[in-house]
Amino acid sequence: MLMTAKKERRIELRTDATTERLIVRAAEALGESVSSFTLRAAKEEARRILASSDVTWMPADQFDELLATLDEPDDVPALRRAAARPRRYIDET
Repeated sequence: MLMTAKKERRIELRTDATTERLIVRAAEALGESVSSFTLRAAKEEARRILASSDVTWMPADQFDELLATLDEPDDVPALRRAAARPRRYIDET
């Protein structure tokens, strides 16, 4: 059985007449109320935006170049010197 969340919150919108007619016609075409249509469309768009916000898009050649640079260590003299210093912690177990 499909459980739906209790609808306790309101979102109010203001729009122009042309947009209202467009939304009403689309909702009617799908047999939905304007409220259901608007909420569903907003949720779909919100999910799409949030799903892509965790993704970095770049051209394939740029991605290949990035991966290639990860395989070759950078020359970082300060890091090399730090790694060569004697360790302060000695494991005595």
